[in-house]
Amino acid sequence: MARSDLQPGKPSSPLLAGPVDRVAAPLRERVLEILRQAILNFELLPGERLTERRLVEQLEVSRATVREVLARLASEGLVTVVPQRGAIVSVMSPAEAADMYKVRTVLEQPAVRFFVQRASDAEVAELRACVDRMAVTAAAGGGPKDFLRGKDHFYEVLIAGANSPVLGTVMRGLAARARVVRAISLTVPGRPVIAVRELTAVVEAVEARDADGAAEACGRHLSNGMKTGMTKLRALENVPRTADRS
Repeated sequence: MARSDLQPGKPSSPLLAGPVDRVAAPLRERVLEILRQAILNFELLPGERLTERRLVEQLEVSRATVREVLARLASEGLVTVVPQRGAIVSVMSPAEAADMYKVRTVLEQPAVRFFVQRASDAEVAELRACVDRMAVTAAAGGGPKDFLRGKDHFYEVLIAGANSPVLGTVMRGLAARARVVRAISLTVPGRPVIAVRELTAVVEAVEARDADGAAEACGRHLSNGMKTGMTKLRALENVPRTADRS
């Protein structure tokens, strides 16, 4: 994350890559995905104002489409609509992040248990491969964005192998906000390397088909991530939020 280190209100440039491809997917969904990924990848930064006029011009879509997409992002918690100001990229408070970590623990520990009980040997091997790839990224000093992509795949494999449609639906519903929380902790120097060690412990227990050990290792990983993320968020609370791309 070379240019921002998650400073709320620090503008990024350019805003987005350019006009929306109208062929690849329905227009509204394509615009939604572009803006969602821009937020999750911190191309649009916490506290940054999202002016309708600029988005209309940049993406070459209608104001109605922009408004509908911003409403969807607000429902996902990625955008906050501020009275008299408009939409901004949501800034998660330490209290909100702490709650998210607690919810993640409630969901992810059972998911790991289910994975141990239900996953095929091939899925266990793929989970190991995910962590091995993250280890390479961390050792090479790759940015949080690269590491996050590896973690996204880790959770995709975990959800698939857990084979619980109910749990999978809930976890996917929280995926956007959970990714923001993960990204915050991963911007702290050294955290990706430590996270790899913690996830390796999870995988080793999974490979031993030790459900209790895997769940405990998962809990430690989340607890340590929460401590790191809280420190980062408390520091960010005092950073001015003045960005405006109008």
